[in-house]
Amino acid sequence: MAFQRSADYERPTRPNEAGHQQMMMHLDIEVPDLRRAVTAAIAAGATEASYQPQDTVRVMLDPVGHPFCLYVDSSG
Repeated sequence: MAFQRSADYERPTRPNEAGHQQMMMHLDIEVPDLRRAVTAAIAAGATEASYQPQDTVRVMLDPVGHPFCLYVDSSG
């Protein structure tokens, strides 16, 4: 996996909005304890997105606005 900077970067909106930058990538990360994972992500510089689709998932934003999801497997 490689990452690059872009001089004309525009922060994506979440959820998507017409006329605004759309999500460019998305990672789903399974965690054993959602609350602890959110706390760790925030300590590392992430923020919780205002949009949260369900109780077993937390949409997080990295420091420049890329969304990623932390989730617990609720099927078991």
